[in-house]
Amino acid sequence: MKKKINLQLPPEEAFDEARFEKVALRKAGINDFSNSFIRQTRRSIDARSKQIKVNIEAEIFVNEVPGSLVQKELNLQNVSTKDPVLIVGAGPAGLFAALRIIELGYKPIIFERGKDVRSRRRDLAAINKDHVVNPESNYCFGEGGAGTYSDGKLYTRSKKRGNIRRVMETLVIHGATEEILVDAHPHIGTNKLPKLVANLRESILEAGGQILFDTRVDDLVLEDNEIKGVKKQDGEVVKGLGVILATGHSARDIFKLLADRKVLIEAKPFALGVRIEHSQQLIDQIQYHCKIDRGQYLPPSAYSLVHQSHFKGVQRGVFSFCMCPGGFIVPSATSPGELVVNGMSPSRRDGKFANSGIVVAVELEDIPGYHKFGPLSAMHFQADVERKAWEHGGKSQTAPAQRMVDFVNRKQSQSLLKTSYQPGLESADMHTVLPPFISNRLADGFQAFGKKKKGYFTNDAQLIGVESRTSSPVRIPRDRETFEHLIVKRLYPCGEGAGYAGGIVSAAMDGERCAEHLLAKYARIDVEQVL
Repeated sequence: MKKKINLQLPPEEAFDEARFEKVALRKAGINDFSNSFIRQTRRSIDARSKQIKVNIEAEIFVNEVPGSLVQKELNLQNVSTKDPVLIVGAGPAGLFAALRIIELGYKPIIFERGKDVRSRRRDLAAINKDHVVNPESNYCFGEGGAGTYSDGKLYTRSKKRGNIRRVMETLVIHGATEEILVDAHPHIGTNKLPKLVANLRESILEAGGQILFDTRVDDLVLEDNEIKGVKKQDGEVVKGLGVILATGHSARDIFKLLADRKVLIEAKPFALGVRIEHSQQLIDQIQYHCKIDRGQYLPPSAYSLVHQSHFKGVQRGVFSFCMCPGGFIVPSATSPGELVVNGMSPSRRDGKFANSGIVVAVELEDIPGYHKFGPLSAMHFQADVERKAWEHGGKSQTAPAQRMVDFVNRKQSQSLLKTSYQPGLESADMHTVLPPFISNRLADGFQAFGKKKKGYFTNDAQLIGVESRTSSPVRIPRDRETFEHLIVKRLYPCGEGAGYAGGIVSAAMDGERCAEHLLAKYARIDVEQVL
């Protein structure tokens, strides 16, 4: 017999497995523990009041052995001799597109400009220690894309774009714990993501797919508004049924290539700002209403903040982005001469610092001086801010920084705080690093956040800049129904780089959908029958 129940418990009962089992079974009216088994299927923390509660959905099994939470089975046939579908980019969108193509009976060939996860680590160490940026292998480019070395957040609001459960179960099959199927805001952690990504690669290769590392796509083979294939940096042309373009939000050379080849693209609004770093203990005290620490049962706390700020009569949103509890800040530039920061966390989120992007919405009307660049206007604006940050950091990966209250008061910080950012910090006036319409709104936002979260606005926190790769500054337009490019046939813009996703799960779902639509049209696969 299986029974479902909903519970609201204090953290010490929700997160202690032995205590949870006893309390939950008693609340369900079951006294015979010997033949009963209970497991959580959904869990979320409610910290709105001082008495923190954990909302739980659970399944109880009596005289019955429960199966796995994972219902999906991989159906990866051997496709080594099948017709190829080309995928540019081995991030979440590209990898999940490849798996779906295999399930549908065709052969994916992935072109990845960067290296595999193991080889990639040396280039990440070079950025952190020697301030050397490899434009082909960095925190954004390489196997798994920007998501490999990230917090591994799996929360998404893109519920209409695909099957979230399907993606999550695929991640579990490849090494994630079943906890990601339970937590309302699941994450994997940067320490565990590389192994998971390598397992995804092995599934693709074992089924006869191909992944070509250190292979940059330098051109597209176009004939009469139809894409026939791609040209690698060595000049070799590879053709296929179609091309899924899943290059991520930082592939500026691809955006330039599309513009040069007169492929329709559009400038797209994005967001730009800084990383703010507090001590994790302070954020826990604010979020959990505790005086000292959160205790042994509650996880490191996260936050989500938003404020509508007015500057010169124009309203724009100021909001937190990619908040990383117990995490660290990393250099995410993709070319020499630019400085970009991002955040990540290990699976336990046990670092001393909490960091989050605090960014301001950038609309195209905010950057009139860049309209001359047409569809690349937002990209050029983004690049100029990054170059300016690089200059203020001493023309290295040392990042410009300023204490929060000093920033609001326009006062140069005489000293900076300890930081998780390995390349180091340089005291700077961030108002001179950022455009006024960004910096003034950030100052307004920090004060507003301090009123919402007592203790947040403090000089014991510091701004580290710049956070500029929040989303793609370019959109590659596609048909809403077919996912195909509006003009170029057989071209399927996909994921974050095309402007259609915002994280690991949404990008993965978008990759699956692009694969399905491409094969439905050009291989006449009845996708509905194999869903």
